Amino acid sequence: MASLLSLASPVPEKTSLINAISGLTRPQKGRIVLNGRVLNDAEKGICLTPEKRRVGYVFQDARLFPHYKVRGNLRYGMAKSMVDQFDKLVALLGIEPLLDRLPGSLSGGEKQRVAIGRALLTAPELLLLDEPLASLDIPRKRELLPYLQRLTREINIPMLYVSHSLDEILHLADRVMVLENGQVKAFGALEEVWGSSVMNPWLPKEQQSSILKVTVLEHHPHYAMTALALGDQHLWANKLDEPLQAALRIRIQASDVSLVLQPPQQTSIRNVLRAKVVNSYDDNGQVEVELEVGGKTLWARISPWARDELAIKPGLWLYAQIKSVSITA
Repeated sequence: MASLLSLASPVPEKTSLINAISGLTRPQKGRIVLNGRVLNDAEKGICLTPEKRRVGYVFQDARLFPHYKVRGNLRYGMAKSMVDQFDKLVALLGIEPLLDRLPGSLSGGEKQRVAIGRALLTAPELLLLDEPLASLDIPRKRELLPYLQRLTREINIPMLYVSHSLDEILHLADRVMVLENGQVKAFGALEEVWGSSVMNPWLPKEQQSSILKVTVLEHHPHYAMTALALGDQHLWANKLDEPLQAALRIRIQASDVSLVLQPPQQTSIRNVLRAKVVNSYDDNGQVEVELEVGGKTLWARISPWARDELAIKPGLWLYAQIKSVSITA
């Protein structure tokens, strides 16, 4: 399985970093090391040319050779070690029907799939993707996203994915780095960074949410529902076509979490979890409540009235009622 790091920062900083890694620009300070190989060391005057770095680069625009058919574009620069992998990669990206077509006849999503295939066939040690969906309309983005998800599961090449799209980060990233003014503000697992205060400026109020890692616990024998293990508790979601013990990542909107001091006796809400208040924060007339559930962070959004009536404070044990659970990866 590939490890995908997503980079979130103002556009110039993101572009500067990946261009330095790829060798398109030469940093005046610092070192860049990949798998023990020094790509750049400003102090020692080392700066490998792009072709010697074994780094694949997928740009916002596909940059295919217009006079080569798709097959020719894919084979351009293909490493000898990848010859036997050609058919497998073509199938993985779903581009076999495109092999004898020219780039001018392809959709934006098809061009990007070909560009990704071409980069992978050079046998890179690292794949850089610079906002590969940014120039695509919504239907083409939806077309390409499943292929990117499949790549993260089935190839063993780490990827550095640059994006300002929170949706893409949610569906693809394992780890996230947040850069601001040249400084690393946060770095770690997606669910940890997402739940940190560093991400608040990036998240519109309607997107304040929790990202949690869960495993498939059971499928309900009578209803189309699947139980997901969260610590020693469980959540019910619409039935998933996943085997038992499969690892998943879920997203829960803060606005879909309500709080009660005692477990309700009868309720239509299927998910009622024991939780402890970690802290609470005023936010433009609303209150964001940070909860701990099974060692994970869960956010709830309530009114100041509800906060005062429930006497919300750190250390308080209560129950979180979750109205909706969405699967992200």
